[in-house]
Amino acid sequence: MSNTLPPINPKRALSAVLVAQFLSALADNALLFVAIALVRQQHRPDEWVPLLQEYFVLAFVLLAPFAGPFADALPKGRVMILSNGLKLLGAMAMISGVHPLLAYGMVGAGAAAYSPAKYGILSELVTSERLVKANSLMEGSTIVAILLGVGSGGWLADQSIPLGLWSVAGCYFAAISANLLIPLLPAVHPGIHFRPSEMVVDFFRATLALAKDRDVRFSLACTSLFWGSGATLRLLLVAWVPLALGVSDTSTPANLNGAVAVGIAVGAGLASWWIKLETVNRTLIPGLLLGPVIMFLTQVQGLTEAAVLLVAVGLCGGLFVVPLNALLQERGHETVGAGHAVAIQNLFENLTMLGMVGLYTLSIKLGMDAIKVGLAFGGLILVGLIPIAVARVWRKD
Repeated sequence: MSNTLPPINPKRALSAVLVAQFLSALADNALLFVAIALVRQQHRPDEWVPLLQEYFVLAFVLLAPFAGPFADALPKGRVMILSNGLKLLGAMAMISGVHPLLAYGMVGAGAAAYSPAKYGILSELVTSERLVKANSLMEGSTIVAILLGVGSGGWLADQSIPLGLWSVAGCYFAAISANLLIPLLPAVHPGIHFRPSEMVVDFFRATLALAKDRDVRFSLACTSLFWGSGATLRLLLVAWVPLALGVSDTSTPANLNGAVAVGIAVGAGLASWWIKLETVNRTLIPGLLLGPVIMFLTQVQGLTEAAVLLVAVGLCGGLFVVPLNALLQERGHETVGAGHAVAIQNLFENLTMLGMVGLYTLSIKLGMDAIKVGLAFGGLILVGLIPIAVARVWRKD
């Protein structure tokens, strides 16, 4: 099959991937804040805000055994088209009045299928020596999209919820158009038969195979903790801003999430310069700073101080997670396939998100204020990462 495909220009192909990812991520992040405004407009209980994130994440968990094989069975550019199409359907469902949690879960299903393709295609376009740099570009594109998405989503939600939803749908359509510019690459595993029971068994076999690799265990543990923390922090800011800063609009927590995105973009750029796959243990330094910075953040009462600390959170996060993504992709590409590896990564990351967001939801339901929750949250990150660092550096397992 590969002999019949025309030659590709890797730089042009990577540019098409980055543009498509930018547009899709822009829509994803804008939609969250528009959806939050929608459930508030409908006078739903406070715990519905974190439930939106839970429904989105649940799709990643349920589809984990199928997303990786799907990404590896077809050309990944085509998988990205189909996935963005499902996201577009979810946005249109929300416009049509479908239950917000169900509609947002549909978008989550599209994102679950999209993720292994967007990361897995990188290892098919660039060599292992350039994989950290490619990941930095991917993360940089994503972070700029997050920055613009949360800002525009918060602003649109304060102006007009229908306008926000239609704008999101337009971004998904533009992302599909950009996906069409990605060249047709050969499928990694074109002969896969989509039999659910066999795919579940294959998924767990691949998980066990990856778990035998020390680098994979390290990457999975760290990225899971990071993304579980990130999902919770995003929701925490929605509750923390009115309490600590006295601001009750949608734009301010959205913009503060944008401050985190700025920091991650800078951290991703620094990671490509300071950390290579051979020196990946350096990620533990910024990782161990994440918890204390978040704990300090909960004690400030000024918007400027909060923004600066959130940029610092993002900076540590970018330095922490970008090289670990590259490490997992390289090890996955050499073993079970990059698509399988990213799907397995998504399972562990999203299980962690479900757990951490679930704890946050419970704390809100029990009446804990956001400042105390944030302090405990930062401590949990630090306590969770310390044994991972010990195992990596001292015990060598």
